[in-house]
Amino acid sequence: MVQPVHPVSWLLLIDMKHDRIINICPQRIKKNMRALIQKVYLIPSDLLTAPKVHSIKKSPLSATLTSSTRRIKLKMATGGSTNQILGAEQQKIIIPNNCGEKLVGLLHETGSKEIVILCHGFQGTKEYSMMVELSYALEKQGISAFRFDFSGNGESEGSFEFGNYRKEVDDLHAVIQHFNAANRVVSAIIGHSKGGNVVVLYASLHHDIPTVVHVSGRYKMDRGIEERLGKDYLERAKKVGFIDIKSNTGEGSFRVTEESLMERLNTYMHEAGLKIDPDCRVLTVHGSADEVIPVEDALEFAKIIPNHELKIIEGANHGYTNHRDILVPVVLDFIKANIHRV
Repeated sequence: MVQPVHPVSWLLLIDMKHDRIINICPQRIKKNMRALIQKVYLIPSDLLTAPKVHSIKKSPLSATLTSSTRRIKLKMATGGSTNQILGAEQQKIIIPNNCGEKLVGLLHETGSKEIVILCHGFQGTKEYSMMVELSYALEKQGISAFRFDFSGNGESEGSFEFGNYRKEVDDLHAVIQHFNAANRVVSAIIGHSKGGNVVVLYASLHHDIPTVVHVSGRYKMDRGIEERLGKDYLERAKKVGFIDIKSNTGEGSFRVTEESLMERLNTYMHEAGLKIDPDCRVLTVHGSADEVIPVEDALEFAKIIPNHELKIIEGANHGYTNHRDILVPVVLDFIKANIHRV
């Protein structure tokens, strides 16, 4: 049986029996076909727009199919957030942190005893496309994955803070304790950008995770602040106690308090790297064309973390927008090589 599926701007024909993409539909979609797709897959009508024609080789669209459950999963490998997974099934889990705030996450349950936890970056959420793609890649390999929102982000309770590294480490600890109490084994933690800093800091304080994947984290914590907050940011913050940051569109506004600013400036990644247990395997991945955090930061981590592997992805930017096809296998291979050491 052939079933039509259309996520946003592509219409693919999926061969349900043989688990393969067999064709791209014509450019124009007839009304009756759109109605059928919407009825079968409960897709909002505003998503069923006429598709653009792309070759499979050049398209950023990737598709996987699990025939045993007849579940179709389609996603676009973009740098932004995405929730464009059709038929996806995850378990929403709410975990309280030490402040009594509810942390909300999605568990990709495969039945494995091992779980990998994924941590998003600054002003991100569990729906960031990189977190989603990595979770599905792990799931496809039979490894359960849990992606969650730090407090003050996404669906989780709490107030957003500029620094907040220590609290996010505590959030991650609460999540790990939750799964340990359920007799599961958290075998690896993965973090991107600020989340990368969080997993390194966690490993330096809690020596209970055997595998850490640190993607594009920052080594020099004083760098990048002036670009975001403007010149003389420290003096201005001390004068009134905070700095309000607004984007040009008015979206993504937040307040940087003097306390949160000082917390970031007093977070020393060099010392954290040195404190990681020598038995903990750490992978650092960084893009050579990272426009947010320079690749030199990754080289500094490689000098100090004892049991360390470094992978530089040539040409990749901070979000690996056009390099997810390289990033995901690199991370997955490292996890698979180390997951059964526990």
